[in-house]
Amino acid sequence: MAMSLAQATLFSRTSLFLSRNSLRSFTFCIPFSSSSVASTSLPSDKLHRNKWRQPVASVLELGGLKIGREDVVRDDPTNNVPDTIFSKLGMQLHRRDQHPIGILKNAIHEYFDTSYPNKFDKFDDLCPIVSVKQNFDDVLVPADHVSRSYNDTYYIDAQTVLRCHTSAHQAELLRRGHTHFLVAGDVYRRDSIDSTHYPVFHQMEGVRVFSPDDWEASGVDATSYAAEDLKKCLEGLAHHLFGAVEMRWIDTYFPFTNPSFELEIYFQDKWLEVLGCGVTEQEILIRSGKMNNVAWAFGLGLERLAMVLFDIPDIRLFWSNDERFTSQFSKGQLGVKFKPFSKYPPCYKDISFWINESFTENNLCEVVRGIAGDLAEEVLLIDNFTNKKGMTSHCYRIAYRSMERSLTDEEINGLQWNVREQVQSKLKVVLR
Repeated sequence: MAMSLAQATLFSRTSLFLSRNSLRSFTFCIPFSSSSVASTSLPSDKLHRNKWRQPVASVLELGGLKIGREDVVRDDPTNNVPDTIFSKLGMQLHRRDQHPIGILKNAIHEYFDTSYPNKFDKFDDLCPIVSVKQNFDDVLVPADHVSRSYNDTYYIDAQTVLRCHTSAHQAELLRRGHTHFLVAGDVYRRDSIDSTHYPVFHQMEGVRVFSPDDWEASGVDATSYAAEDLKKCLEGLAHHLFGAVEMRWIDTYFPFTNPSFELEIYFQDKWLEVLGCGVTEQEILIRSGKMNNVAWAFGLGLERLAMVLFDIPDIRLFWSNDERFTSQFSKGQLGVKFKPFSKYPPCYKDISFWINESFTENNLCEVVRGIAGDLAEEVLLIDNFTNKKGMTSHCYRIAYRSMERSLTDEEINGLQWNVREQVQSKLKVVLR
């Protein structure tokens, strides 16, 4: 169960990847790459239902399969995937051995390979396009949970999303007979703009299934046996990544595990939340055909831990191609401290408007990102009030900053002008 600690919410989703000319309506998505893809065809009226648009990028190839822009960004009332998100599909930072995210993923793999030789199957190229059922229903996310909203999740259509956690693959892997596995991948969530939040990030989760033979001789019940094994495993992982650190377990709640825990470590003079975990809810196992088993699951956000281990101050840096960043990291070198190369000043611009009932801050951040991209460093609410007529005003301060160069007044003013126009037209607010 990938419980992201890089985002504010812990919820953070039968997909068939087809070539750009063979797909206009995802109906299911097999979460495996090329080896498990079956051929399919769609009626010609469905193939031409959506208006064709010039691709903003060349066709992406992921898991040996091609995806065109029109397969993801559509003229569909339920679609809320922007080009800025489509452009991140297929980049797979977690599969780059000389990138901090890939280095951390490999270090976790190393721990499991050493501690549990030939036990855990590893998946890091599973399809990020999944069904709503996979993303939510299969892991018992309540029907009315906020994470299902269009404000939080990127929908391709009403039944298909960009996964917002790697847990979207858990049920399928269990049904396929896997009992020990690790899943790493890019996940997608609409979110705020600041130094620790980004709409694309990376998670890793692990699952271990036990049979009655494992716990019956121990003298404890199945749940206690799984919980004890889970804590022992993850304490070892924390030592592997952070060294000899003090740890503590916090009881918490997740809908897909019971009991549920968070692991914290005392690191750099403060308590740091490392991951979420627990004993898998029996309903998930029963639905997957494992009637007499128990299991544990954990999940962690790779960016959150990498920022701490490598001293990376801004999450946008993970996406930088600047050699002053990329050249600082090498395969297998966990914890090399990042040396800042840019101290370019931020430029602040304010925008004030009367909001309506449908306004959300995530929608505002999507507009800003769509225009400024990674030049938008932060969007912060600095003032709000309600007048005597019951109208509410918000004032946001937008910080623009490049990690690689100085920005000119002309380009900042151009960005802010476009933001004002788009906020007014797309969000239907009244500028002040």
